[in-house]
Amino acid sequence: MNFRLLSRVLGIVCLLIGGSMSFSLPFAFPLLANRTHLPAAEALEREGIQGLVLSMAISLLVGTLLLVSGRGNRGKPLFRKEAMAVVGLSWVLATVLGALPYYLSGTEIAADQSITFIEAMFESQSGFSTTGATILTDLENPSSVPHCILFWRSWTHFLGGLGIVVLFVAILGQGSAGKAMVRAEMPGPSKEGSMPRMQHTALVFAGIYCGLNAILTVIYMLEGMTLFDGLCHAFGTMATGGFSTYNRSLGGFDSPLIEYTTILFMILAGTNFTLLYLTLAGGPRQLFQDVEFQTFIGIIAGLSGCILLFGMRAGDVGFESLGQGFRNGLFQVVSVMTTTGYGTADFDRWNNFARGSLLVLMFIGGCAGSTGGGMKVIRHVLFYKILLREIELSYRPRVVRLIRIGGNTADDPAMLRGIMVYFCLILGIFIASWMLLVTFEPSSTWGYSEESAALAEDSTLDEKLLDCASAVAATLNNIGPGLGVVGATQNYAGFSQGAKFLFVWLMLLGRVEVFSVLVLVFPTFWRRT
Repeated sequence: MNFRLLSRVLGIVCLLIGGSMSFSLPFAFPLLANRTHLPAAEALEREGIQGLVLSMAISLLVGTLLLVSGRGNRGKPLFRKEAMAVVGLSWVLATVLGALPYYLSGTEIAADQSITFIEAMFESQSGFSTTGATILTDLENPSSVPHCILFWRSWTHFLGGLGIVVLFVAILGQGSAGKAMVRAEMPGPSKEGSMPRMQHTALVFAGIYCGLNAILTVIYMLEGMTLFDGLCHAFGTMATGGFSTYNRSLGGFDSPLIEYTTILFMILAGTNFTLLYLTLAGGPRQLFQDVEFQTFIGIIAGLSGCILLFGMRAGDVGFESLGQGFRNGLFQVVSVMTTTGYGTADFDRWNNFARGSLLVLMFIGGCAGSTGGGMKVIRHVLFYKILLREIELSYRPRVVRLIRIGGNTADDPAMLRGIMVYFCLILGIFIASWMLLVTFEPSSTWGYSEESAALAEDSTLDEKLLDCASAVAATLNNIGPGLGVVGATQNYAGFSQGAKFLFVWLMLLGRVEVFSVLVLVFPTFWRRT
């Protein structure tokens, strides 16, 4: 491990993060600090400016110190170990530095309740990892959350969706290590041979991503949003993050037109960006011949139809008419499937089939190479094919059955083994985190005293099991809202500091390729070679 080279690269990442904070400063001024359905800001947000400027200074200082400690390594290549370390440590640094604006500006999670640094890290990680979970209870009160901090919150979605390290590779390039870094940023089996030059891949990804953000911002403004709201919600949509500027999320606009626009762009954001590039170059035929995209759209269409039928039959809230039920069902399925997490209805009040289906969707996610989180559709497709082959081999041991995806053979033993290991790791992390929360999270999170919880132990435990499972699934898969205490109209503010710190790491594991984080705890990984 070349520590000096690693220090230099991380220093550049710190400088990029610190410099990017400057984009939030203009929104401290009343001219830009205005929202569609709220009064415009009356005065300059001095505390917000102070927090951002101090955060910028600290980030730039840390970046400079790291650059100085890594001097003499300019032009030296990054190898695989250093590339993996850069990916893991960049996200840790981004989380810590990104927490500073919340903490130093005096952001309040509720009236007269200042944010702690762990809570600031939670909000920062939720932004960069494009999870969209929040501990802020009153987004519409500028005295609690200044507009410039609210913009920084959404801006972390933009940076996280693009990928800190993808941005780094696109701007600077890192030769052979770029391949490892881009793959770690856009986890999931890749389309080998479609774009051999990793810097070109990163630039294409960045170009499509920025272009779609710009187009969506303009459309939102034409549909009635202010510039502030348009930018923030475009960042949340294209990054599949889900941060909003309103307490009711996107439902605060009460606009079917905005909701259908968001559905379309969430689907685009959840689609493989390489596939979008090939579609632009070669026509829509490329898109609809892709097995992963076919599966992605098929799940959305099938489950939306089922939720509509069950919702209409049960008379759920939001299904009072066919049109309203179709829109609400489709919106929530797309929102959860792409791991965006926007809400237009309280799906926690829907029937058990709908709630259970959305919980299962959390473990599927978007397409590989998209900004969507989760386990990725292509992994589930491959897992299903591996499972079918193993079942057939149990009664036809001599048969030779190759695994094919879209006419191409996907039978590399290392890749298939990696997929099985990945599923086992995610399952293990989910179960371990779930049990930790159930065991150690106090009953006061659910509004019980310890005495009343003991008197109603069975019902309390049932509620706790479901809510903890939902919270772990929603953070590990970068969804944001879940069921129960973290439902569409709730947030994570009630959890203990320890639980919030656990969620920070779950969001990181969900956003970055899990191996890039786990290797950081292995002593052998850090040995000099």
